[in-house]
Amino acid sequence: MKYIDEYRDRSLVKGLIAAIVKRAEKIGKEITLMDICGTHTHVIGRFGIKKLLPEHIRLVSGPGCPVCVTSIHDVDKALYLAGMKNTIFATFGDMLRVPGAGRASLQKSRAAGADVRVIASTTDCIDIAEKNTAKEVVMMGIGFETTAPMVASVVDLCRKKGIKNFSVFSVHKVVPPALKALIEDPSLNIDGFICPGHVSTIIGLSPYNVIAEAGRAAVITGFEPVDVLEGILMILGQLVEGKREVAIQYARGVKPQGNPRARDIINRVFCTGDADWRGLGRIPASGLFLRDDFKAFDALEKFDIPPIHSIEIKGCSCGDVLRGVMLPGQCSLFRKTCTPTNPIGPCMVSSEGTCAAYYKYHLDS
Repeated sequence: MKYIDEYRDRSLVKGLIAAIVKRAEKIGKEITLMDICGTHTHVIGRFGIKKLLPEHIRLVSGPGCPVCVTSIHDVDKALYLAGMKNTIFATFGDMLRVPGAGRASLQKSRAAGADVRVIASTTDCIDIAEKNTAKEVVMMGIGFETTAPMVASVVDLCRKKGIKNFSVFSVHKVVPPALKALIEDPSLNIDGFICPGHVSTIIGLSPYNVIAEAGRAAVITGFEPVDVLEGILMILGQLVEGKREVAIQYARGVKPQGNPRARDIINRVFCTGDADWRGLGRIPASGLFLRDDFKAFDALEKFDIPPIHSIEIKGCSCGDVLRGVMLPGQCSLFRKTCTPTNPIGPCMVSSEGTCAAYYKYHLDS
């Protein structure tokens, strides 16, 4: 395929592997690199990249799947909102099977009669709200900085159009505070980060300064085999030379300044606040919540949600997998009771989940 084949070129891959081996030999110790993107996790699995690398280069996956990092308490809130009378609950499809307390899910709520609708675009919600004026339309705003501009734009447009029966339950997360939490975790020793290409198209370079300031290497990387391998080679180059910076490998998609227009709509509609991440706990300034000017569209302000006592799923190790302290194969449920057809935790549910990647591509534990 034009524009794809060159990023999967066998000779380029061989050359990059040879260069990686040489640089890794200069370092002479185990190196742990963490990717912060579910797509990177699946690319690494699909193309067998772990098996191509020297044994002392260890790749682990971090909290790069927005569905997976959504706390079980937020899932339970979504289930409550979806179950309200005269309500249409709109969500992207990857949230449908994510389990809440008691393994309830939006899919099961829909089967029981709740009006839960899968949307392909956030703008679908405007059409739904305008055609169902007697009902409340609640959209689950989920994702990192990549999807937040779309949700912010819909909220802004609904205010301009005077739509009153629409609101957002925002569980949006921002990535840099989570990176800081990972770096400060005493149980982790990460030498370098493979930073997410999609998120970086929005935020650019400067928000990743937290990585360099902590003495870690980082490269923003694309999503093809040559991209990932070149990104790893660039990280090793920083480690060999003693540099600690954030570099861009994915130059065809990411600019140093990011996307100012997208950030503008995010900052106009949302403000940051403390948010709960599955596995990482509450991280300061890591969530996006509607500003006061847009509170009329905040589902948590609009509806009275009673206290909900959420209990983590017994035996599920998704939290430890998301932190990078456990690989999927080390979970007692993996490939046994937890499979893609019978997912126990969100890391097996989501198409970007680490457990789903390890299961699909038969990665080692």
